[in-house]
Amino acid sequence: MVWIRLRAYIRRMMNLAINDHRLTTPGSQTAALRDYDSVRRAIAFISEHWRQQPTIESVADAAAVTPDELHHLFRRWAGLTPKAFMQALTLEHAKNLLRDSASVLDAALDSGLSGPGRLHDLFVTHEAMSPGEWKNGGAGMTLRFGFHASPFGTAVVIASDRGLAGLAFADPGDEPSALADMQRRWPRATYVEDHAGTARIARRIFDPKLWRPDEPLRVILIGTDFEVRVWETLLKIPMGRAVCYSDIANKIRAPKASRAVGAAVGKNPISFVVPCHRALGKGGGLTGYHWGITRKQAMIGWEAGQLGMH
Repeated sequence: MVWIRLRAYIRRMMNLAINDHRLTTPGSQTAALRDYDSVRRAIAFISEHWRQQPTIESVADAAAVTPDELHHLFRRWAGLTPKAFMQALTLEHAKNLLRDSASVLDAALDSGLSGPGRLHDLFVTHEAMSPGEWKNGGAGMTLRFGFHASPFGTAVVIASDRGLAGLAFADPGDEPSALADMQRRWPRATYVEDHAGTARIARRIFDPKLWRPDEPLRVILIGTDFEVRVWETLLKIPMGRAVCYSDIANKIRAPKASRAVGAAVGKNPISFVVPCHRALGKGGGLTGYHWGITRKQAMIGWEAGQLGMH
């Protein structure tokens, strides 16, 4: 019965996304999905051809929009010109993100802040569930979920009474699989669809105007002690910067555990908010990402726009 309602909701949401042209700003239910679909096509093309620095016309053609539409799309979506966004996807930009990353993370951990980028960040406060609660697979927990348009495709928002517990992403048609993937993390929890309740959280996550230090977004971290330590370290990475897995391993005093850190980063259940997309390979490479490399590139480019890269 739940899956029937879920499928009906997804069909209704996608029908609105396709047919309702009244909403045209980022973050709206319809425009965000349309924008990301075009952005996803453009990123895929740029990722394959960035060394040749393709023309805007060729990128627009790959995204199935006109050059003017592409220009307005990226301006609206990320605050960047297409050319600046292309620069944000290059290896050189990734290396710049990593520059002095260890010292940035040191300062963040020492001061409890995330440096200048914190001004633009999510202002997250967090707590961790006890090891026993994690070990029980979520037994006794009620988790509410909803599907919402976002700058990065359809977002699967999962919340407990204590705060945001999960955030995943899906392309059209993959929503049930994305939800099932999250449910496998806490198989004994009770899941209740709550679109209205999770919509308020989605707005807090994806609308920078609502990123306020006096009203922080509360998240609940559900994992092993080691995983939680890794995720807490990710929360200290400023927007517009990046770290290597080895940096994180050093910060949690497990310098030989880079591989285990990578596994914990990959298991992060709260994408974007707990910014696992800011963890890069040693040379600046965009290593594997649970919700897809294209989406990771989109997040890095979007954040560059929020920080005013032009």
